[in-house]
Amino acid sequence: MSNRSIIIMVLVLIGATAYLLIKGDGDIDMGGEKHGAEALHIEEAKKAAPAAAPAAPAEAPAADAKK
Repeated sequence: MSNRSIIIMVLVLIGATAYLLIKGDGDIDMGGEKHGAEALHIEEAKKAAPAAAPAAPAEAPAADAKK
């Protein structure tokens, strides 16, 4: 392969990546796996919360409440 074709291929891949990142939902959670109650109905909770309101602090897990 020539250098020109490699450069074109890299630019196409960069363009495709940028397109997917821009058109994507943009709500990426890097917090790891979710288990239990916090993993259920996350999308419904996001839709129900007003967009302008700040996020409320998370409640204590059920295991801690039993102590």
